[in-house]
Amino acid sequence: MFYRYEIKNNGVEDILYLFLTMNYEFSKELGSSSNDSELRRRTNNFIKNNNIDFQGDKVYLVIDNVIVKAFQISKDQKVDSLPNKKSYDDMEYMVMVQLDDSSIVEICLCDYLLGALATNMVPNLSIEVLKAMAILYRTYAFKEMSEYSVIKATNEFFSYRPIEYYKIAFAPNYEEVVNTLKEAIKQTNSMFASYQNQYILPFIHICNHGRTLEDSRYPYLSSVSSLWDSSSPFYVDTETFSYSFLSQVFHFTITKDTPFQMLEVSPHGKVLKLKIGNSIIDGKKFMNLLHLKSQFLSIIINSQSINVITHGWGDALGLSLYGALKLAENGCSYANILNYYFPKVTICEYIKELSS
Repeated sequence: MFYRYEIKNNGVEDILYLFLTMNYEFSKELGSSSNDSELRRRTNNFIKNNNIDFQGDKVYLVIDNVIVKAFQISKDQKVDSLPNKKSYDDMEYMVMVQLDDSSIVEICLCDYLLGALATNMVPNLSIEVLKAMAILYRTYAFKEMSEYSVIKATNEFFSYRPIEYYKIAFAPNYEEVVNTLKEAIKQTNSMFASYQNQYILPFIHICNHGRTLEDSRYPYLSSVSSLWDSSSPFYVDTETFSYSFLSQVFHFTITKDTPFQMLEVSPHGKVLKLKIGNSIIDGKKFMNLLHLKSQFLSIIINSQSINVITHGWGDALGLSLYGALKLAENGCSYANILNYYFPKVTICEYIKELSS
């Protein structure tokens, strides 16, 4: 649609000039009566898809070297509206959830999101961060329902529990917390995240070692700076394990004389494989068996035990909750947060298609 752009400063602010030609069908539409919301949507997508560093909000539309329209775009709310014939309202859209005992229950999406959001509740989370999380978890629900017609309560991203499960954990502020979660869900009703018209997976971690990571299996994951995480109270953790306990966990004898070796470490310091004695152990399995916070770890050998020091909490993929909290504290909205941690992803919203 747009074949060229320029960013010029008028002495007060930056202005984005978008160039079209009347050969484009959309240009002809603009020549009569333009749809401003559609124009803003296409403009925001053009900026995002071409990685244009434009911090302003004023846009001039130029057709065959003549400025034909001036309009403003929102720097916060970059959301695609997608019409559909089926209602995706959170209170009406029903999901099937397979519980841990293999039974299946049908609940509305709103109730599902309440239980999902409660899984990763870090103290003092901003509602903007909760909105970002709600969009990611809603995306997962849409993805699983469209592909399998059921969502497993326990999966690799979170464990769903009915919100009532958290009454004691959230006491004495249970009602206040639930109302905040409901508001985050309500304000992002029907919104989801997509990459090349496909639902994405909800990669969320609590904090990382200062940067998120890419993963070749998921092209929508980007490596972005998240230096705030280094100041997180969750950044460094130390756990101590006796040799007798390690022997029970790994099912072979481990003593102070058993050698520990890091066999494979990623360029960012993530331990991918270890060798304990003669046994080779996957880094993720090592983390899970010992309930460690991350695979970014170091091991100190003592006479009676080992100390495992971890940095960060989670896999460092996607959204950092601590980093997102710091962005929110500096005035960023949920859309800013998602656009920062998922720069290749588009935020979309289902809207009910009106009958003609």
